[in-house]
Amino acid sequence: MRTARFTLDPAFTVGTVDPRLFGSFVEHLGRCVYTGIHEPGHPTADADGIRQDVLELVRELGVTAVRYPGGNFVSGYKWEDSVGPVEDRPRRLDLAWRSTESNRFGLSEYISFLKKIGPRAEPMMAVNLGTRGVAEALELQEYANHPSGTALSDLRAEHGDKDPFGIRLWCLGNEMDGPWQTGHKTAEEYGRLAAETARAMRQIDPDVELVACGSSSQAMETFAEWEATVLKETYDLVDYVSLHAYYEPLDGDVDSFLASAVDMESFIENVIATCDHVGARLKSRKRINLSFDEWNVWYMAKAQAEVSALDWPEAPRLLEDNYSVMDAVVFGSLLIALLRHADRVTVACLAQLVNVIAPIMTEPGGPAWRQTTFFPFAQASKHGRGEVLDVRVDSPTYETKKYGEADLLHATAVRAEDGTVTVFAVNRSRTEPLPLEVALGGLGLTDVVEHTALADADPDARNTLAEPERVAPHPVEGTALADGRLTAVLEPLSWNVIRLG
Repeated sequence: MRTARFTLDPAFTVGTVDPRLFGSFVEHLGRCVYTGIHEPGHPTADADGIRQDVLELVRELGVTAVRYPGGNFVSGYKWEDSVGPVEDRPRRLDLAWRSTESNRFGLSEYISFLKKIGPRAEPMMAVNLGTRGVAEALELQEYANHPSGTALSDLRAEHGDKDPFGIRLWCLGNEMDGPWQTGHKTAEEYGRLAAETARAMRQIDPDVELVACGSSSQAMETFAEWEATVLKETYDLVDYVSLHAYYEPLDGDVDSFLASAVDMESFIENVIATCDHVGARLKSRKRINLSFDEWNVWYMAKAQAEVSALDWPEAPRLLEDNYSVMDAVVFGSLLIALLRHADRVTVACLAQLVNVIAPIMTEPGGPAWRQTTFFPFAQASKHGRGEVLDVRVDSPTYETKKYGEADLLHATAVRAEDGTVTVFAVNRSRTEPLPLEVALGGLGLTDVVEHTALADADPDARNTLAEPERVAPHPVEGTALADGRLTAVLEPLSWNVIRLG
């Protein structure tokens, strides 16, 4: 196997990692909320019904911004249903997931959950622009954020929340380009509505940060044209455009699945190009950043049948994918793609947090445990803070059906404030180890602090209720740093974290 190589130099950087890159997503879907986050009566539940075992894992995961309440759910959401005394809240049909929503967990409980995670967990609230519009968005904003002295801010205090919630980051709807979305709109229709909503919300608070809906995937027929049309209306009113992407092996094409980040990076770069083109046409000096506020490995092919079979149950088991080592390696590669574009991707949300295509799983009345995908996210959130160094790999390649020739090595590196550097690297080869050499110019690094890998002789190995600790990162021996050069061997099909001091 030919050696893969790249050079790190402090003079060549991409950008500083925004903490919001390590956000997640809580939607009223399946068991994400009920028996996931919120389960009164569970042995670990606190007085508010929040599972402490889950809370501890969320803290370990290192989640920052948490997007809520959807997702497709938000396009039928009435925020008023989710506030006030729990016993008075109405039960509603959720058209998005053919389920019944009890509203036992609502806006106040969401904010309380974030506070329990810790000060770094920031709210990211979506407003309903599917079945509702400007007036309802303003009412929600007033209820959530106005200090006091108005009907809605005083109602919040009456409901037990004297202090405003301080929500700064707002999504203007969700996936409005998708015909599956309740209240689906054309780009022209959505662009006008988003612009009017943004303009009105800024009248209440000029400093809110707003995310306009981009395409639900790069595969959408309206991709790029949608962004251009929406941004023509909203460019000077919003701060971000959203991207959503999910990946799975289709028709047994594992080689293409392992190269999923090729598509993700292309998606990011094409949206950047579209944003900048619109900015140039408008002669604007403003730069629109990207909010990749839904991303994950998701076995979507089976999800539609699961949802179609439902008859309005409450918190059914839905989208509870059990992730393998292979899934975790692809997942880690997607994280690398986000970090490699940290100059423009400044918000990202792993979809979702608990049970639903999630890094954390629970059993009602039982334990919580880490999926394989938990580990790359937790490691990246912990060690991926600082300045992203420009990594341009010279790597052996392999052929894929969907993306053509792809590098076996996918990598990035982040330099922390204290000068330490963490290399994140994936070996996409399913059968061969990959020798790696990294030239370290001017970084003053002398030691390998740690090299861990997530890999297994069985690429289908998983963590389950029966074996919750079957898979975890393990230390790698033999990685060395001498004369300004790092040498390592990356195991087949592996996610690697190499920390240098």
